[in-house]
Amino acid sequence: MVTFHLFAAARAAAGRQHVEVPAGPVRAGVEALLAGAPPRLAEVLAISSLVCDGRRLDPASEDPLPDGAEVDVLPPFAGG
Repeated sequence: MVTFHLFAAARAAAGRQHVEVPAGPVRAGVEALLAGAPPRLAEVLAISSLVCDGRRLDPASEDPLPDGAEVDVLPPFAGG
């Protein structure tokens, strides 16, 4: 499983702090994150950064997210 940690507006949009999805490509993880989520989460995700192990991820990437990976969903924050 891959854990997406949701911060700020992403957390508010999803109504939860964490979402677990099956390991696999980044694109599939994002799709699983959005499956059944409120529509607002997709809007927030479109302007957010995805970060795993200090590396920014492309949400459309086929790069693998291995079992146990943790991805931070970071919406823009006021003040930089």
